[in-house]
Amino acid sequence: MSIIVSVSHNIGKFSLDADFSIDGPGITALFGPSGSGKTTIINIIAGLTRPQRGHVQINEHVLFDHARSINVPVRKRRVGYVFQDARLFPHLSVRDNLYYGAKRNPVKLSAPDQQEIIDMLGIRELLDRLPNNLSGGEKQRIALGRALLANPDVLLLDEPLSALDQARKEEILPYFENLRDQRKLPILYVGHAIDEVARLADQMVVIQNGQTLASGSVFDMLGRTDLAPLAGQFDTGTVLPARIASRDPKAQVSFLESAGQRIVVPYLGQPVNTQVRIHIRARDVLISRTPPEGLSANNIIPVTIIRMTESTENTVDVSLAFGHDTDALHAGTAPDRPILHARITSWSSRRLNLGLHQKVFAVIKSVTVNGNLRDH
Repeated sequence: MSIIVSVSHNIGKFSLDADFSIDGPGITALFGPSGSGKTTIINIIAGLTRPQRGHVQINEHVLFDHARSINVPVRKRRVGYVFQDARLFPHLSVRDNLYYGAKRNPVKLSAPDQQEIIDMLGIRELLDRLPNNLSGGEKQRIALGRALLANPDVLLLDEPLSALDQARKEEILPYFENLRDQRKLPILYVGHAIDEVARLADQMVVIQNGQTLASGSVFDMLGRTDLAPLAGQFDTGTVLPARIASRDPKAQVSFLESAGQRIVVPYLGQPVNTQVRIHIRARDVLISRTPPEGLSANNIIPVTIIRMTESTENTVDVSLAFGHDTDALHAGTAPDRPILHARITSWSSRRLNLGLHQKVFAVIKSVTVNGNLRDH
């Protein structure tokens, strides 16, 4: 499964020049500040906007090619689209809304697959209701089900959580996670909330002022210090895979294991051995030259400095490899060692006399770790 987008388009004074490709299923986040061109890109893929130049392809199907005068109509593109608002038909039942697109698609899902989607989204008990009797989270689940039941080749999600309050977001996020893990479908997710991207995305494409700045694995992209100034939206940090090793509901903490290190986070409510992701912002990581004692912070991780980058804002971005085995780092025998990113003031860096290959300790407060990110 693949998506290729290489298009140019001008709208007034705004110029879009997007160029990226995606291989395989999973969620790819189109990330960037408002007005950067993210929605225009997915509208081009859907056929709602015709670009002036370029090429769009899903798998082996060319949807648009300016040089070859190809522009497949919207109804034939097999693209599922979920908008910011659910856009349900108010006079139709949930059941009729769900199957509205599926009835018009000649390539239909099997009956068991249809029932699996309904069960995955937890909407079976809603089928006979009208949209006006649904909550915001329920409406978005119906909109998602409608797009999936149409059996699309790709699913486009245009900030589907932006119209929901935090409680409704927390209600629907697990359904997106299940969709990512259970349905082998490429998904483009437009968003500018970094926590949502860290929680959901496998890949990430960064867009600014209509230009593709960078693309790659979400684990790599969120550690890119050069993308930090992205209109104040991009917060450098670390996304790490982890496993729930144990938990203490009474103390309201979960104990995670990541690359041999224990990381304490607020209680997740998930069972032992559940695979999760943790998101740690660089600004929440402290560095100590010696093992600190008598701290309220629960996470003290031995790390080795492998990179230091000066910023124009009197700060230093420090990349820290897990562990104190500097010999392995020098020999290049530890390429898969997790990297933690810290952002400290230049003054702190000079005061501690930090340098490459130093063995130090990363200190992280449990409450700053976002650990409620279920992994594959």
